[in-house]
Amino acid sequence: MTTTLAPPPSPPRQDAPEDLRALALRHGLTVSGARPSLPAYARQLWSRRDFIAAFATARLTARYSEARLGQVWQLMTPLLNAAVYYMIFGVLLNAKHGVPDYVPFLLTGVFVWTFTSDTVLAGTRAISGNLGLVRALHFPRASLPISLALQQLQQLLLSLTALAAILCLLGEFPTWSWLLAVPALLCQALFNTGAALVLARLAARTPDISQLMPFVLRTWMYASGAMWSIQNLASGGRFPEAVVLALQCNPAAVYIDLMRFALIGSYTSAQLPPHVWALAVGWALLAFVGGFVWFWKAEETYGRG
Repeated sequence: MTTTLAPPPSPPRQDAPEDLRALALRHGLTVSGARPSLPAYARQLWSRRDFIAAFATARLTARYSEARLGQVWQLMTPLLNAAVYYMIFGVLLNAKHGVPDYVPFLLTGVFVWTFTSDTVLAGTRAISGNLGLVRALHFPRASLPISLALQQLQQLLLSLTALAAILCLLGEFPTWSWLLAVPALLCQALFNTGAALVLARLAARTPDISQLMPFVLRTWMYASGAMWSIQNLASGGRFPEAVVLALQCNPAAVYIDLMRFALIGSYTSAQLPPHVWALAVGWALLAFVGGFVWFWKAEETYGRG
């Protein structure tokens, strides 16, 4: 009886992966999670605008749902911060010296700064705080930081209503200059959204950034003149002109100055840095466009690893 041996298996063909790739392309299959082109990505985001708005509103409603005072904390938080800063900077450090209407000056600075700081901080948690959603569903990941930035804008608009009432009680009644707050807030919102997109990508790769950001934001706040006047610092002559110019061109300081100019009668154009509107628009476009493109470049990496 003879035994027939089976021929040894043939080695795999080297061109098999290429054949499979060609087969997939022929049948319209694409790489899972592949990054679309930038125009296609923008169209996808626009098609999900309802989701972005609904997600922002839901997060805003749920933020204080377990607190007894509920949405009142949207107003109380910046007011309490302003009270603390008034005691420290206005009274103890005498930062109110040489600043007319220091209380409106301080309140406006704190409200506007809170908008930027909360948006940037929310951006660090945009991906890492929604990993279940990112890994379960396919959608443009930029929807998350943009919706969180929209949430902060909604919260600011609610707070500004109360701020306007407080300013009226302090003698700052509405004038035509208040309309300048609209383009100023629009520029700030674009800047904040771009910063949130940048931080969302950084924190998605390095989660420790979310722990570091409170210290960075606190330093940035002190450099933005939210509680003290950069103009007084410039007139004092204690610092080089380059340092003063850098502080004046700081984007957070630019938007704070514009809001003070719009809302406070004693805050005149002489206290604004040169070319302030060009700075506001430039920072907004640079941050938003640059942040959007930079976030898009890593689209296929979010939620992996």
